[in-house]
Amino acid sequence: MLIWTGTVLPDEMHEDAIDMDMADLLNAHVISNAKKTRVTSASKKAETVANVPTAVYVISNDDIKRSGATSVPEVLRLAPGVDVARANASKWGVSIRGFNGVFANKLLVLVDGRSVYNPGFSGVYWDAQDVMLEDVDRIEVIRGPAATLWGANAVNGVINIISKDASKTQGGLLVAGGGSQENGFGALRYGQQLNQDTYARAYVKGFYRDNFKPAYNDNSTRDGWDKQQGGFRLDTRFSRQDELTLQGDLYRSGVEQTLTTPTLSAPFRESIQNSPNNLSGWNLNSRYTHTFSTTAEYSLQFYYDHSERDEYLISKQQLDTFNVDFQNSFRLHPDHTTIWGLGYRANLDDFASSQVIQVEPNRRNTQLVTTFLQDETTLIDDALWLTIGSKFEHNDYSGFEGQPTAKLMWAPSFQQRFWASFSRAVRTPSRIEHNIHALQDVTLSPPIPLLGGQSLPVAIINNGNPNYKAEVELSYELGYRYTLSNHLSLDITAFYNDYANMRSVSLGNPYLSNSGGLHLVQPVDFINLGKASTYGFETATTWQMTDWWRWDMNYSFLSTSVNSAIQSATAMSPEHKLSLRAVVDPFDHVTIDFWLRYASSSSTLGLDRASRSLSLQRIDSLVTFDTRLAWKPFPSLEISLVGQNLLDDRRLEFTDESGFVVPSAISRGVYGKFSLEF
Repeated sequence: MLIWTGTVLPDEMHEDAIDMDMADLLNAHVISNAKKTRVTSASKKAETVANVPTAVYVISNDDIKRSGATSVPEVLRLAPGVDVARANASKWGVSIRGFNGVFANKLLVLVDGRSVYNPGFSGVYWDAQDVMLEDVDRIEVIRGPAATLWGANAVNGVINIISKDASKTQGGLLVAGGGSQENGFGALRYGQQLNQDTYARAYVKGFYRDNFKPAYNDNSTRDGWDKQQGGFRLDTRFSRQDELTLQGDLYRSGVEQTLTTPTLSAPFRESIQNSPNNLSGWNLNSRYTHTFSTTAEYSLQFYYDHSERDEYLISKQQLDTFNVDFQNSFRLHPDHTTIWGLGYRANLDDFASSQVIQVEPNRRNTQLVTTFLQDETTLIDDALWLTIGSKFEHNDYSGFEGQPTAKLMWAPSFQQRFWASFSRAVRTPSRIEHNIHALQDVTLSPPIPLLGGQSLPVAIINNGNPNYKAEVELSYELGYRYTLSNHLSLDITAFYNDYANMRSVSLGNPYLSNSGGLHLVQPVDFINLGKASTYGFETATTWQMTDWWRWDMNYSFLSTSVNSAIQSATAMSPEHKLSLRAVVDPFDHVTIDFWLRYASSSSTLGLDRASRSLSLQRIDSLVTFDTRLAWKPFPSLEISLVGQNLLDDRRLEFTDESGFVVPSAISRGVYGKFSLEF
């Protein structure tokens, strides 16, 4: 038992408390759950949420389990300021602070420090990202730019999915279930201690998710999804100062799609039913850490990631990523904590052309070299801190980029924190923006006198631009945190973001082509004339009303303004989003959870059903309700029943902005699950 300033810390916090610095210990008396309130992604060192001058939210393993969610995007709905919109059974749009889309490009996503942000199109393929949720320790969500530490593309936020140490997953775990939309799923994991200082685990999992209903009654869609995945993790400690983690995953997946693609013959669109989309990949990730003291350490991380996609739109896409990062933190002076690092990444991609999309050249090897330096200075002991730093990168698309930040935090009391920050972040160009040629749409021209009044098909071709530049964001943030004992906490962040060099298009000179029949080609080239600004605020409140009843309420407001260059093609995220959860433990071995969510109207880029052209589509406001009932008849067995989207059995939540995928309606779902430890 450890006591600090009259507060008794629970046993599981002893080791964490020993490693805390003075500022951490001053906050220990307002922390009820060490895992939930300690983060590493915000400053690349372990510290409490209260001491981070960043808008950060931590989703714990218990939060994940009690949400009833079966995928990472659905779990992310728990965090304030995160816009999660589901397009069909396998596709989501996930963004922070606006500009959402299936191909959202301003959010960096990591799995145990391994980036899953795809440089091919600047975004995340969520249908390829899966983890065994039972083995996730926490998900750290940083809202706002984090480019000084994490580099390019961490523009509006960072999501880091952190798995449990292998020593905490010993023995066996069997999970199985099924229902209406979640037709069937299962997972098996087993952990074993190999010697006194080495622990390992391995897992396999799989699922099949049923087709959602079509968004419109006159459409038919197939979007069923199955996936199988396995992996391992090994953690070993060579000494009290040296530890090594080695982990890896292997997966394959099949996704059904219903497409409408442009053609040069009337009616200039063809429907492709049950178009297969086959995914596969593997990764290997290792981290070595040497600890000099509680204030000094260095680490070396290496990972290799291989992924493949085979689908109609891009008949084959392959990406191999090699990455190595070194970082070192130390204190040369009691008032200064410094962290610096170096990194290198190589991406080798390979695209095969289809009838719709060509990428030229089809193979390209790009490299990224980075270094960063950040220093935290104590201006007034236990009261005022200043953090300054910058990331310096060179990439093969836009050259050299600098991404500085400055943050100030003031602690007027143990319970309160005020902080302010200024940051610059960039979103680097993608392979698509430099090298794509895509048939986006086909229309019919007015009668052409030179052709005897004949009308020709007009093929609208999106062209990449080798001179396309990086998008730039300047961000200003103010934050306030207040914690009252273990019963109430409040976190508020206000922000203003200014964006420049955003993607827009310009019309090239049309020309005649006889490839595939005589037609007119209208080139549309990517350029950087887009500008935008956003402002808003986010709140996260937790109220432990009684020992057995807790309320979690999150609210976010977002206002978005764009210039005329991108107004007709920029999706608008909801202005208002509200999440209210009741976490109830009415009896021993019984838990009940209620989750109500609201999102105001929004817009998404999709295919207009009347004009058959790509344009902004309105998404009506929505209210959703999920609930979960769980019972543990034995300490090793839990049985649960989950209801999802219970208020509506058919709602359009989002569309794929490519305009090719036929939209689906999100359906009501109920499933049962059991979890057995052995």
